[in-house]
Amino acid sequence: MKIAVWDTYVTRKDGKVMHFDILVDENLKDENQIFEFGKKYLKSVMQEGQSLTSKECVFCHIEKAPEEVEGQILNNGFAIIEMENCY
Repeated sequence: MKIAVWDTYVTRKDGKVMHFDILVDENLKDENQIFEFGKKYLKSVMQEGQSLTSKECVFCHIEKAPEEVEGQILNNGFAIIEMENCY
């Protein structure tokens, strides 16, 4: 499976900037759905309500998904790679 990587930077409630990637099937083009996946993730890490729009989240590139990521996307519609300040 090939996936689209959406590079995302969101300001946390404490002012630090979180950096994470939202990974989706390469054929998913609906930005609003991708943003909703990001908001679902933010809720899971107690950052619900933070802004997540095209300002914070942009398409980066397409790549082949590792098996673990592919499984997450097939089960949930998306996967997240946490990069910086996600906790």
